[in-house]
Amino acid sequence: MVIESGRTDRAPDTVVFGATGFIGRWTVLHLLDQGRTVAAVLRERGGMSREAELRGWLRDRGAADDRLVVVAGDLTGGPGLGLSSADDERLAGVRDVFNTAALYRFGLQREEARAVNVEGALNVLHWAAARRDLRRLVHVSGYRVGLDRQARYPLPEAELAALYRDKGAYEGSKFEADAAVRVVAARLAVPLTVVNPSSVIGHSSTGEAGQYIGLAELVRQLWTGRLPALPGTARTFVPVVTVDHFARFMAAVPEHDPEPGGRHWVLDADTPGLSDVVRMLADHLGVRAPRTRVPVSLVRRLPTALTGADPETLDFLVEDRYDTASADRVAEAAGLRQPPAGTALRRWADRLVADRFGATSAALPGGFHDIAGSRTYLAGDWTSPDFVLLHGLPLDGESWRGVLGELGDSRALVPDLPGLGRSAPTGATPPDWLADLLAPVRTRPVIVAHSAATAPALRFAAAHPDRIAGVLLVSPYFLQAEASKLLRALAAPLLKRISVPHLTAALLGVAPPAEARQAVASAVAQLRRPGVARRTGRWLRDANRPEERAALRALLSDASVHIVAGQQDPLISAPGSATVTTIPGAGHNPQLTHPAAVAAVMRRVGA
Repeated sequence: MVIESGRTDRAPDTVVFGATGFIGRWTVLHLLDQGRTVAAVLRERGGMSREAELRGWLRDRGAADDRLVVVAGDLTGGPGLGLSSADDERLAGVRDVFNTAALYRFGLQREEARAVNVEGALNVLHWAAARRDLRRLVHVSGYRVGLDRQARYPLPEAELAALYRDKGAYEGSKFEADAAVRVVAARLAVPLTVVNPSSVIGHSSTGEAGQYIGLAELVRQLWTGRLPALPGTARTFVPVVTVDHFARFMAAVPEHDPEPGGRHWVLDADTPGLSDVVRMLADHLGVRAPRTRVPVSLVRRLPTALTGADPETLDFLVEDRYDTASADRVAEAAGLRQPPAGTALRRWADRLVADRFGATSAALPGGFHDIAGSRTYLAGDWTSPDFVLLHGLPLDGESWRGVLGELGDSRALVPDLPGLGRSAPTGATPPDWLADLLAPVRTRPVIVAHSAATAPALRFAAAHPDRIAGVLLVSPYFLQAEASKLLRALAAPLLKRISVPHLTAALLGVAPPAEARQAVASAVAQLRRPGVARRTGRWLRDANRPEERAALRALLSDASVHIVAGQQDPLISAPGSATVTTIPGAGHNPQLTHPAAVAAVMRRVGA
């Protein structure tokens, strides 16, 4: 059945299997950009929501989805793919078939992996063979498979069992599928092209990711301080290709690959060696790179709990290089060029951190910049902001997401404070760091600072009153009740082990909006990174010194300041000449619980 008939009367000329996957959706996007009419075959179960998700994703990236037709089917449903007879007939005249579908996960069972990656691929092949106008079947394989010139299928059971035992179910199924598709396509005279991508990373411009295993898992270990040593040698080579380049290459194959039967290794041969990639990303993220390399043979013998390395990933840690000549010829004919690998890897790493390695897709996209000796995570407009939003403790910049949603077209710069959240520490003082952060800013923004961040905000305002339009202090801690000495003494060990529910209860005490829950989850994730909880505890202790609180109260007379305080967290010291707005029902974190009220005050201050 057709889930939705689409918005075109034209019969589809192209079919994509796996259209909602990481590679598949980008392939659909670029096929639509070519003016193709594309049919996406989606599993009927949950089909409506899967279709809505795909269409929304395409529209968000500027694609016109009026030439997209969504059809219910399942590549594990036999050679007929579970299509209705009417849908099968509607797709009888397609010219190009793209199979990007795969079950990509480590720890699979053999039959689980085979059902999709082998039998499903053969089902697509048999279905494509029955298309009367078939020009090309493009099958996505892998760069570690198909290196043998003579494919053999089927394999004797003893060889097959050894393949799956030695390589694991995922990689074993890709080896088997590659041979099976090549052998059966030759027997059926199907015009086949096999495309072998290397590790597919995020979009070359935005870094947008979509899968978080393999090389992404290594970056996560690096980011969280769980990569004490790097497996492999100085020559270990894990090449990459950006998802947008690979999808454009896929879409170009039917027009620019002159003869079927080709096998193309699509990867950036200029990718640095793995140890250089890790060192480069460590420098970019402001974390420590491992200095020790461990031979893969030794890692295989050590417990996974000790190494943190999934055994199925170790086959990728080799020194092999790959022949990309045929892929280069197709790319040249199509006018495609690989984006610089180093830049793409850094942008991808930024996005992995922003998305918390797949934990969320709603985070503020940003990246790392050198600010006063800190690799500082910045989101938003860092040259022409209307507002600069500084988070309190133990939060990060995600705590402003609800407020940003209420600000409409206003531009904001949202950093993580140095040494906190996602930002690396620095030897500079917080006011000096803030001065360096604002050095490129061409506007006169309002600085909005929450709790502990009110200190550097006030000091900057006093030193540079001509650089800003105003200061808004949200819950200025130095005018409120002091944290207990016990809490300050225990802050670091408590914060490092605190859970999302406990921190949510501690900070909010109410049923929070979704943005608040995301902010707390982000804070907890960063607090578990090496040093963040300790630095947060130190900042809390230093901020609550009596002389520090007194100095900040004195600064209120030196600057035009506005204050927001929650009704349940009132000021207990005189606010000087500052204007005070009290938010009914709010506590110490009104930016999380009452973002619209905080945004309304911000607009008044900035007017």
